Amino acid sequence: MMEYKGYLSRVEFDDEANIFHGEVINTRDVITFQGKTVDELRQAFEDSVEDYLAFCAERGEEPCQPFSGRFTLRLSPEQHRRIVLAAEKAGKGIEEWVAEVLTQAASLESGSIAGEAA
Repeated sequence: MMEYKGYLSRVEFDDEANIFHGEVINTRDVITFQGKTVDELRQAFEDSVEDYLAFCAERGEEPCQPFSGRFTLRLSPEQHRRIVLAAEKAGKGIEEWVAEVLTQAASLESGSIAGEAA
């Protein structure tokens, strides 16, 4: 995964075409790029982000920003109650407690994904 100006990409290799294809994954807009080498790929990624930002500026539009930090979640009343109680038991606010739990879960998931790739 590469990052440039807050935009994150996912990259795949096309064995038949012998080329890397990438796509920005943390925006609703479609931003793609490709390259034959890692250096070409990285440059194409940065160029594509810059082109996207310039295109938005030309049109007078705000570019879709990567992740706002806001996360909306619907729960059952019982799930909500249990989360409030768990946060209170930990001596934390709901948002802080949920953020910590989700961060821990994402770290565990990232670890298992890294372990699978090894």
